[in-house]
Amino acid sequence: MGAAVTAPAAEQPLIPQPPATVARLRQAVSRIAPASLPAFTRELDQAADQSRQGSDPAPLRRFVTQWAVYVHIQRQPGPAAGFRRWENAAETGDPAQARQAAAEIGRLLDDAHTAVGLPTR
Repeated sequence: MGAAVTAPAAEQPLIPQPPATVARLRQAVSRIAPASLPAFTRELDQAADQSRQGSDPAPLRRFVTQWAVYVHIQRQPGPAAGFRRWENAAETGDPAQARQAAAEIGRLLDDAHTAVGLPTR
């Protein structure tokens, strides 16, 4: 019997993709990106206020979508590092590099939307 082939630990997701609920996403963010918890809470409060004021669940749906995509990327060391590299490249001031960075970030976001079962932009 042969040994199972697995990806190196650095390529394995840090956690499984959680269901797209506020509680499960908060738990995931606290594990993989605890420094982002204040932003998560602030944005959740804003989305909840907007939903209440307009009697419309759309702001909460956008919040859940945004953070499900964030968690999907951040839980994977390779894509997370690539995303950070492209964000840094976009800030160099070089227009050609900024365009390439925007295209690559867009591709990563589209891939994440697809992976978590959400429509792309």
